[in-house]
Order: sequence, then structure tokens, then C-alpha cells
Amino acid sequence: EKGAMLDKQTKNYTKRPKATYITASTRRSADAFYLVSWTKKIERFGNLNYPDKAIRDKLQGQLVLVVTIAPDGHLIQVDIRKGSRHAVLNDAAKRIVKLAAPFAPVPKEVLRGNNRLIITRTWQFSQNSGKNFSYK
Repeated sequence: EKGAMLDKQTKNYTKRPKATYITASTRRSADAFYLVSWTKKIERFGNLNYPDKAIRDKLQGQLVLVVTIAPDGHLIQVDIRKGSRHAVLNDAAKRIVKLAAPFAPVPKEVLRGNNRLIITRTWQFSQNSGKNFSYK
């Protein structure tokens, strides 16, 4: 009975999602190249879909978002790790990621044998120099 339970735990452990993590400080060239491409797409969608309420009310803020992507580029999950003080910006960030999906397939050299990519970035919503949305 103990052996069967241990077998089940081992199988569950080996089936769990294995992820590659990349952040703004990523240095590996394949990771950095994917991140730059992904960032450009998100910024394009972010500026096209900047929330009207944020513009009207001159809301600004930053938040930390965690985005989980499957090897084929589809969005698995988007979570706010640290929100801004404005719910409209938090909601907009999640909506922007969903609108921008799917993303380019994740190269094997970025995944390094894992079955998902997790990107953590600080998002900046501001009303400066005509560009409303960017990364810090």
C-alpha cells in the first residue's frame, strides 16, 4: 500500500508543470530575443487598448504581472503579483495580455526541456510623451 502511494506521488511529481522563468534581467540571448519580441507585441496592444478611464482621469501606476505561456505560444495564465492602486490599470494589464495572445511559439532553447514559460515584468502606465504604456 505504501509502495502504491509512493508510485502515485512520483507520477504526479513528474507530471507537474516545469517552467522556464524569464524577467527583465534575463541575459541568455535566446531568452532575451524572445522577451524583446514579446514585449514589443504587448506594448503595441497596450498602447492601442489603453483604458479610456485612465486617460480621462489621468491615472498612472505600475504593477508586476506574471504571464505563463505554453510552448505553442498560447496563454495559460496571467496573474498580478503586485497590483497598482488603480483597479482599472490592473484589469487593463490582464486584458491587454489576453488580447495580444497567442504569442510566438517558445523556442526549444528558451524552454530548455520545460513545458511552459513564465515571464515576470513590471508594467508602467503613464501619460508621458504620447506613449502611454511601457515596461520599466
